[in-house]
Amino acid sequence: MLDGLTIFENLDVPLSYRGLKSGERQAAIAEILDQFQLSGKKSLYPSQLSGGIQQLVAVARAVVGKPKLILADEPTGNLHSQQGKEIMELFTRLNRAGTTIVQVTHSEVNAAYGRRTIQLSDGVVVAEERN
Repeated sequence: MLDGLTIFENLDVPLSYRGLKSGERQAAIAEILDQFQLSGKKSLYPSQLSGGIQQLVAVARAVVGKPKLILADEPTGNLHSQQGKEIMELFTRLNRAGTTIVQVTHSEVNAAYGRRTIQLSDGVVVAEERN
């Protein structure tokens, strides 16, 4: 996230790069704020948020533009277990709808959500399985 921007503005950045009109951007942001239960925090800056809320905003920002590819490095690392489960279920729904998600994680629970798991050790593939 960009420190000098509010949550709302941080969510607006990826949409503005796509050339969406203001009304379309505002509707998409309102929807994602509701989905992540962040509507009451939309005017806050990253420094005013806990690490867990910052991580939720980062995930919201990653998905707000409905990308075809999401690269996620420990996407639930600062979240409590219920929030983490909700993010992983969101990723599952997005993947079923056609979004490719590449997740790097140490969590076996999170890895089990994937269709395919590749285990690395010292940069070498040591195991691969389809779930």
